Amino acid sequence: MMSVQEAAHALSAQWRGENVLFTGVSTDSRTIKHGELFVALSGERFDGHQFIASARDQGAVAALVERKIDIGQSLPGFGWLQVSDTRLSLGQLSNYWRTRFSLPLVAVTGSNGKTTVKEMIASIFCKAVMANVEENDLASDRVLATIGNLNNDIGVPQMLLRLREQHAYAVIEMGMNHAGEIAYLTRLTHPTVAVITNAGAAHIEGLGTVEAVARAKGEIFEGLSDKGVAIINADDNHASLWRSLVKSRHIIDFSLNSPAQVTACYQSDSSENRWMLKLPEGSEEIRLQVPGQHNIYNALAAAATAVAVGIDKQTIAAGLQAFRGIQGRLQKKLGLHKAILIDDTYNANPESMRAALAVLANESGKKVLVLGDMGELGPNAADFHYQIGIEANHFGIDQLLTLGSLSKHAAVGFGRGARHFSSMDALLVEAEKLLDSNVNMLVKGSRFMQMERVIRRLEA
Repeated sequence: MMSVQEAAHALSAQWRGENVLFTGVSTDSRTIKHGELFVALSGERFDGHQFIASARDQGAVAALVERKIDIGQSLPGFGWLQVSDTRLSLGQLSNYWRTRFSLPLVAVTGSNGKTTVKEMIASIFCKAVMANVEENDLASDRVLATIGNLNNDIGVPQMLLRLREQHAYAVIEMGMNHAGEIAYLTRLTHPTVAVITNAGAAHIEGLGTVEAVARAKGEIFEGLSDKGVAIINADDNHASLWRSLVKSRHIIDFSLNSPAQVTACYQSDSSENRWMLKLPEGSEEIRLQVPGQHNIYNALAAAATAVAVGIDKQTIAAGLQAFRGIQGRLQKKLGLHKAILIDDTYNANPESMRAALAVLANESGKKVLVLGDMGELGPNAADFHYQIGIEANHFGIDQLLTLGSLSKHAAVGFGRGARHFSSMDALLVEAEKLLDSNVNMLVKGSRFMQMERVIRRLEA
């Protein structure tokens, strides 16, 4: 991939030891692979410099460090790069590497749906490259897509440094919790297409208002070239703001409720989740394997992105139909006593909560919501939870079980049929009592609540 000397030149860094070649980068000495560069990050509660020897034992061939290390004779054949800030240098190195590649690279952000949209885009891209894949090769090997939660100022550089000549497309997810973070990531990434799914109350704690969240998301357009394409949700309240931030660059918008270049209409004569996708090239029927109107918006965002890079309508439809969903996001599972569990435990905020409630409301039989706290909602967090309780009642949910200091306000808002629990064990006992073959139970909460524990306990 790169030599220590080349990396030193790119970073204006000091280097010593062996001028070895490294094949990738890692910030975790426990999972680093043979031949990789170990980046010794430092924080308030950790210091990666303490794990350099461990990384070397795991197969690291070089290290990026912030201070001189007395290596003595203990690490022969090892390369060293010394910089003032390893975190910033990781980003700088990824930016240097990114400039080698001219492939279509998509950046995706938004308060809700960004991971699903990223995976839908990757599915379409895989279909697009299948015709040119050699026998025994995988289409996914030619598409680089963000893995797991590598969507911040540490994760995005690691993804960019995985770019290889074999890649025909790349799609990079960008998360944030403060203003300026997306601007930094998009300048590293130089996307050819930038997507905003929507803006909502997620991360409002750090930004104050939903409009501030929308502006922070809009920073993604700062990294677009003059020939880049912006993908905008025309139904979002902040669409006009984003259009102004795009300036003179090309826009492809998507909508379910207003005129746009990419739209869809429901095929009401079908009992399946079938839609007519309308693109500039023409229409194509799609049958999504994931529930909810919010996933139609996600599909439209992915389709608009594919249009931006020149993929035909048949391939777009095939890619969307091949998408099977993501673990912890509205995944149906068989529960105890033949109940249906809807696992939406990956995360939660008010907008994603409403989308999940709409899915639960469409199920037949008894409807039960198990809700954990929603985080990062700022001083009005209790009000957000109270409102969700009211809305759950209006959706026709039969029973609500809550866990957490904030979710008790949802129980109050829901009224009769709600119970609040102070411990997970107590909630699990009551939740299991409710299960039978007529029950659909939605489980949701923010990541820190670890509501997947409910799924593990109640799954058949």
